[in-house]
Amino acid sequence: MNITLIAAPHSGAGKTTLTLGLLRAFARKGRSVRPAKSGPDYIDPAFHSVAAGQTSVNLDAWAMPEAQIYTLAQGTDDLLIEGAMGLFDGAGLAGKGSAADLARSLNARIVLIVDCARMSHSVAALVNGFTTLDETVPISGLILNQVGSDKHERVLRRALADANAPEIIGVVRRQSHLSLPSRHLGLVQAAEHPDLDGWLDQLAEVVTKSIDLDKIFDGSGSAKTTTYQPPQPPAQRIAVAQDVAFAFAYPHLLQSWRAAGAEIQLFSPLNDDPIPDADFVYLPGGYPELHAGKIASNTTFLSSLNDTSQATDIYGECGGYMVLGDTLIDANGTAHRMAGLLPVETSFAARKLHLGYRQLHGHAGPFQGAWRGHEFHYASTLRNEGPALFTAMDVDENPLPDMGCHIGRVSGSFAHIISKAP
Repeated sequence: MNITLIAAPHSGAGKTTLTLGLLRAFARKGRSVRPAKSGPDYIDPAFHSVAAGQTSVNLDAWAMPEAQIYTLAQGTDDLLIEGAMGLFDGAGLAGKGSAADLARSLNARIVLIVDCARMSHSVAALVNGFTTLDETVPISGLILNQVGSDKHERVLRRALADANAPEIIGVVRRQSHLSLPSRHLGLVQAAEHPDLDGWLDQLAEVVTKSIDLDKIFDGSGSAKTTTYQPPQPPAQRIAVAQDVAFAFAYPHLLQSWRAAGAEIQLFSPLNDDPIPDADFVYLPGGYPELHAGKIASNTTFLSSLNDTSQATDIYGECGGYMVLGDTLIDANGTAHRMAGLLPVETSFAARKLHLGYRQLHGHAGPFQGAWRGHEFHYASTLRNEGPALFTAMDVDENPLPDMGCHIGRVSGSFAHIISKAP
């Protein structure tokens, strides 16, 4: 098994697009490559999974113990990881948990994508800085992206050759027609793309013509072999909401529950499904604010949720938390009645970004004790009259306001749980 991490100097350089093209190109050639994403992300891995034909996992160098990362990285197929942000961009003042940290931990080969659209000879200085900053994070290949012409390519190659830069394994011309639409939490979800397979095939054709696929895994490392004991699942029978409004459940979390023997049943609140017979109900995050009117009118789902709460633990995460509350106000200022199981009112009318890793200590519900997670939403809490679910700190251990609340057997917060604290 080989491991390669696709990195870049900054966000927006083309990591996601080219990673998807590579995954689909390998799949079309009959080579099975497992996808992964560095850090907390729900949307990119969903695209990975379609492109590669197998589930993408998150590998988080800040939130996960190393043993968990090694275990998730193990497999018989090669592993292609998409980095997050810039290669050395991490969390907190010290930049912990960067893609560089993950690559170092896994001994992964690093291929650096450089967006050359607005530079020529200066590319040598940029690449030299990234290759010399940290000798424990060697960059062994370059992909030059957004190259404008043959002359532009010649200038870039000459500048990099004079600087003894790593090998150029690909040159990709400007492909603006292959960009993806986005919304407030990132890309539009994979399930919402009108012709995702066709778009991925176009990407694969561009990548195959522009990048030497044989060199992507050339000289790649491999993860250490170890064992990791995940926390016990919250129950034996678990009902998980899953549709375009509740799509943000981490695969590694569900996989660990299944591996421990739990039975997971999926249901769709948007289809007005009743809650399956279960011992625990999990409403993950997503985009309920885009479907608030539909959710409010789905009386079978809402009444079933209320009935289930009398004897079964229910946990809502971010979007799921909003649905468990009394009222959700959408972007137009319209108030929608939700499940009413938590004394909470949330609003998307006045958007404010809440973003960052969180060190959490749970006081009730299924996630008691020390956990690590992250927060990423634009909704605001207008009212929360319940006892707090989590005390919280940021990466640098600065205290944050308490998060979420719990009433009876129902609990939730805006925090996305990633892993038990290392």
